[in-house]
Amino acid sequence: MFVALLFVTFAVAFGVAFIIDLLFKRSLDRILKRIITDDIYTAWVRYVRFAIYVVGISNGVRVWDLERYVSPRGVEQNAPPILDLTTERWILEVYRTIIETLQGIAWMLLLFFIFGLIAFVIVRISESRAKKSDA
Repeated sequence: MFVALLFVTFAVAFGVAFIIDLLFKRSLDRILKRIITDDIYTAWVRYVRFAIYVVGISNGVRVWDLERYVSPRGVEQNAPPILDLTTERWILEVYRTIIETLQGIAWMLLLFFIFGLIAFVIVRISESRAKKSDA
């Protein structure tokens, strides 16, 4: 049952990351195309999209939390017993997977857009200086 839960949480995290990737694909492409004028921007777009999947899945599939369904928490004699995977726990774990995946991707994209905004401002300043020197 634990293995099934692990695969389900992985599939859910992958699905959420896929949806986020689809939603932000065009924005990432346009931002990086504007900041990086060379054709290398496509490699950066692929890297950021890959990072969406890695961050989303690694935050969504919380292996350290799922271990409580396999082994007791402590080695002492009065350690809590191994939890049973009931329907309610399945629903809770899937919900946690969705929330944690979204939260991880949101932080990653926030950092990306902050640095993208800084880079955009630098590009605009350098373009305006170049126009002034041409005139």
